[in-house]
Amino acid sequence: MNVVGLSHTQFERTLRESGLVSADELQRGLDAPPANDHESLSERLLRVGVLDEEALLKVVAIQNGLPFVRLIPGLGDSNLSDLLDKDWARSRSVLPLYRVHDELTCAIADPTDLFTIDALRRLTGLKLRLVVVSAAEIAQGLNRANDSITELMVDDMIREVGDEVDGIDELELVDSAIDEIDGLEAKAGTSPVVRFVNAIILKSIQGSASDIHIEPDESELRVRFRIDGVLRMDEKIRPPLGLAPAIVSRIKIMSGLDIAERRAPQDGRMRVNASGRAIDLRVSIIPAYCGEKVVIRILDRNSMMGDLSALGLSPLIHEGLAEQVQQPNGVVLVTGPTGSGKTTTLYSALATINSLDRNICTVEDPTEYSLPIINQMQVNERAGLTFASALRALLRQDPDVMMVGEVRDEETAKIVIEAALTGHLVFSTLHTNDAIAAIPRLVNMGVESYLLAAALNSVLAQRLVRRICENCKIEEAPSDRLRQLFDEREIKADSVARGEGCKSCSQMGYSGRLGIHELFTIDDELRDVITQAASLTELRRIAKEKGHRQLAFDGLLKVASCETSFEEIMRVAEIK
Repeated sequence: MNVVGLSHTQFERTLRESGLVSADELQRGLDAPPANDHESLSERLLRVGVLDEEALLKVVAIQNGLPFVRLIPGLGDSNLSDLLDKDWARSRSVLPLYRVHDELTCAIADPTDLFTIDALRRLTGLKLRLVVVSAAEIAQGLNRANDSITELMVDDMIREVGDEVDGIDELELVDSAIDEIDGLEAKAGTSPVVRFVNAIILKSIQGSASDIHIEPDESELRVRFRIDGVLRMDEKIRPPLGLAPAIVSRIKIMSGLDIAERRAPQDGRMRVNASGRAIDLRVSIIPAYCGEKVVIRILDRNSMMGDLSALGLSPLIHEGLAEQVQQPNGVVLVTGPTGSGKTTTLYSALATINSLDRNICTVEDPTEYSLPIINQMQVNERAGLTFASALRALLRQDPDVMMVGEVRDEETAKIVIEAALTGHLVFSTLHTNDAIAAIPRLVNMGVESYLLAAALNSVLAQRLVRRICENCKIEEAPSDRLRQLFDEREIKADSVARGEGCKSCSQMGYSGRLGIHELFTIDDELRDVITQAASLTELRRIAKEKGHRQLAFDGLLKVASCETSFEEIMRVAEIK
């Protein structure tokens, strides 16, 4: 450590007069050869062990006529922590301690730094009384101040949320891969972090959210909840940015992830008990520009629907799909974007046909819910268990019905078709914009047209739309545009509904979700067309001639029955 502002002679004289070192020790340091031409006397004495940093700081304090103090825990007024920007104070090694009227006592590691002292006067607008403290103790003091502020902020946030979050300290972690906590894990286990993580998990569960997003930015730590398919930010929950690493570490501990790994994506899961309900949480963490981003998917076992009758399907679609899930063999696909409820529909289909006289097996990534009687496998690519290899293994397990979480590649697609052609009923999902587009998608994956035509039974496309809140629903006459769309499709409706917004729906006008569907059933004529590798345009033309109804039709039916709004249908489906 170099002492700025002190000449060699001044430093030696002050050192002799202070009595901090003996004359012999000082002489030993003076006689030691310098390490280089630029090494100061203070640096040389530190190097040879004549001085330690505390003694050096005492010399600096004496030379500048200032007291040297040790910053013990509890020394200082924590209410002054907002007086200076924390990052600036840390970079300049300064810490406000006390204020009496217009005079501020401030700890500083280098009292010869005139630029920092001038900046302190400008930033605080107060008279300064400086004391010399080591940089390490100032850093510890700043950390303690931040911890106190964090705890107060967390308590304030939880207090503001109030009745929205009950039982924060009673959230019980049921299933975690980590039992012992130490080091960084212990920091993540301190009460402010535990209470905050419990608060956001419970708020999401009690608010019927499907996902929690925790996102660090350059200036804030943002927490958002996906409710009814739309991301919302609660202004009452705004944690300090400095809390981000501890929050992420706490979530990693709960979900059995590696807290030391911050450069690679990680996926984990945990199970909690909240208000007597068993909740599964699926955790995804990725390294982002400003820190690690966390998304937690909430999987409520109690909210799992039963059979197809619980899905809210339109009568014609329910009748058609119920017939399809009873087929002895073939492929039934469900298509739609991520988060459109495809897995729920497949689980409901399996529940409809589940019985002890059938061997039903699934391959999923990941397994979202445990289903009775059904044999479920989870993909583990690190162990070499892919969809394709798992399917091959299941085909040797004498299955009657198989569910494949997703058709992702050519190999999986071909095995699914092969399984259907050898007498199995296979359910799976696919990412396409509508039901008919699934056919060219599979052909492009590498499935032969004649095999696809023989194996495919039907494709169900679906989307989720928000349901109008029953507490603030009002009915009104349809607009001219909507009335025209109804007339073109021979839909009868004298009125439609909208939500005005109320406390129970957080002024959104919507509460809960329902599905809109499109069922494309393959008959013999369509099998001939598929075998000839017809284009998507040709397939759509033939389907229209056969009276096929697209997603928008089912959506408009639900607008006419006052279940959702026209704006919601336009948000998720193309209306022609």
